[in-house]
Amino acid sequence: MYFNIKSNVYHVGNVDWEIEHYQGFKYSTHRGSSYNAYLIEEEKTVLIDTVSEPFTDVFIKNLKNKIDLKKIDYIVINHGEKDHTGALPELMSYIPDTPIYCTKNCVKSLKGQYHKDWNFVVVKSGDTLSLGKKELTFVEMPMLHWPDSMACYLSQDNILFSNDAFGQHYASSALYNDEVDQCELFIECLKYYANILTPYNKLVTRKINEILSMNLDIDMICTSHGVIWRDNPTQIVELYLKWAENYKENQITILYDTMWDATRLMAEAIAKGLIQEDSEVRVKLLHLSKKDKNDVISEVFKSKAILVGSPTVNKGVLTSLASIFELIKSLGFKEKQAASFGSYGWSGENIKVLNEKLKESGFELVNDGLKIAWTPDKEGIESCMNFGREFAKSTKF
Repeated sequence: MYFNIKSNVYHVGNVDWEIEHYQGFKYSTHRGSSYNAYLIEEEKTVLIDTVSEPFTDVFIKNLKNKIDLKKIDYIVINHGEKDHTGALPELMSYIPDTPIYCTKNCVKSLKGQYHKDWNFVVVKSGDTLSLGKKELTFVEMPMLHWPDSMACYLSQDNILFSNDAFGQHYASSALYNDEVDQCELFIECLKYYANILTPYNKLVTRKINEILSMNLDIDMICTSHGVIWRDNPTQIVELYLKWAENYKENQITILYDTMWDATRLMAEAIAKGLIQEDSEVRVKLLHLSKKDKNDVISEVFKSKAILVGSPTVNKGVLTSLASIFELIKSLGFKEKQAASFGSYGWSGENIKVLNEKLKESGFELVNDGLKIAWTPDKEGIESCMNFGREFAKSTKF
């Protein structure tokens, strides 16, 4: 199906209700996703992006129902990743000479993935493509979130086609932001930013300010995933600027794993101590072996501080801790505090290992950590609660 969204602009993408993981198993998609492509029919006709490869047949069929494929004058590829270009090889088999407008890095991406030498037209920021009375203006957006990324702006209709920026993995029968559950929407927006765009905070701020300096009227932001922003569309832009400033809330998150419940008991006692000291702080306990890693990252993103706990295992820590640190380190969180805790039976290297991982990941250590031999007794539980109270004192919001 296709939907008219404004003037001669149509949504021609697909909703993926069943997808549970993205980019292999890198990102969880509990609420599905969508692959948004757009068709603009003016004096010249342009297709902006395609869809993921499994949806190729239905995409081509729907596009044929809307237009004779040979009447497509231009194709704009804002980003070469396969969720946006999976249907491109099949489409080009029908219209092989149609020019593809994209960045220089996107040409490399498309050639590298599909091994085709299509009719590429390289564009850079400020370049325009005339569609008759209206035109598209291109804006390079490198590392938001790939080096090849860009956006484009349609004059008169005041639409920003933002590709991955401002999107979210969210399947919906509705197209627009004002038509969906707002709690679900913003949970997915934050998760998307936290897990994908956090490493590029400075670039996000710089690029958004560059776009704002162009003084563009924006009536609609058409993303490549999730909803189209038509109701107060710049609200998501304002959120990105906020999130890019090393975002944190008055939240402390406890990340732990446990073998025989000793570290779990420590975590729960520390949580009680945190709340005793600061009744306004939001505390979350996340048992890492039972939680989705991307949801964990969303909570770390929101937190002013984290506590990490593991027993000692073979002179190290449980693999769930080691794994989450690989992800945390890659995201480059800043201005967050932390401490470690855990139980041990013999050697007790867990705290040293956890502290090293925290420092490597950019966290400020509040103290040297807390370790307790075997299962904490009454005195040990009190030590954990006091540890929590002291940590809360050191991490006032």
